[in-house]
Amino acid sequence: MELAPTVRDALPSEESRLGYLLRLSRPRFWFYLAGPVVVGATYAASTPAELFSPVALALFAYFLLPANVLLYGVNDVFDADVDAFNEKKEGREVRYRGGRLVVASVLLCALLALPFALVLPDTALVAFLAWGLLSIEYSAPPLRFKTTPFLDSVSNGLYILPAVVAFAALAGAFPPLAAVVGGWLWAMGMHTFSAIPDIDPDRAAGIRTTATVLGERRTYAYCALCWAFAAVAFWFVHPFFAVVLGVYPVIVFGIAASSVDVSDAYWWYPAINTVVGMVVTMAGLWVMLYG
Repeated sequence: MELAPTVRDALPSEESRLGYLLRLSRPRFWFYLAGPVVVGATYAASTPAELFSPVALALFAYFLLPANVLLYGVNDVFDADVDAFNEKKEGREVRYRGGRLVVASVLLCALLALPFALVLPDTALVAFLAWGLLSIEYSAPPLRFKTTPFLDSVSNGLYILPAVVAFAALAGAFPPLAAVVGGWLWAMGMHTFSAIPDIDPDRAAGIRTTATVLGERRTYAYCALCWAFAAVAFWFVHPFFAVVLGVYPVIVFGIAASSVDVSDAYWWYPAINTVVGMVVTMAGLWVMLYG
């Protein structure tokens, strides 16, 4: 799935510094971090006005762009050699060019997070720090989780942490444990599914991941299990969420049983995740306004 022409045309040229950084930050995936902020804030807020509080808006803005520059910038710096084997980037993502621009941008985006230490309650700050640690150490030494099978999957719970941060920032407490567990399992499945198209280039580069260890067919099963258990966990929050999350194992079984190329199916998920996130958010708004 290519960027819509209107979005692609709106970006500055790839040859410009700004255009390069915007593409490096993966515009298709911006809402993978910013979307959970909206969901977390929706279920923590008691009135619509709280959704537009300064802290909620600041978190959304940070996780929309600076957080993505930080996350993917660190990834590209430490994955430059690996990405040389990866055809998934051709025509869809820019390749790391070296130089100081990305490193300086990552450091700046890390510094932009510091003011949150002054305004977030302790619960939200713990989740924020956990997000920062996982985002950096997923790709960077010494831990470099992405090269350790199963830890690469588990560490990608980082994508649900912006929702925990936003919820805790507004509510002053962590969200229900079942929701965090369910969200974490969902993120594990999503990450591992995204690694299926990378199996061959990762093996060529000597990188071991959950997907390279399991192989394509068993990775489909692993993703389906993660998503099925995510639905079970969300059942304990509310059956509605279990039904919504239940679409993921159904879709992955459909892909595995069909002739669809997983490299093409991978690019469906930004749209699928956006629709699911919208449904969950609208349900929360309905309860806020009419429940």
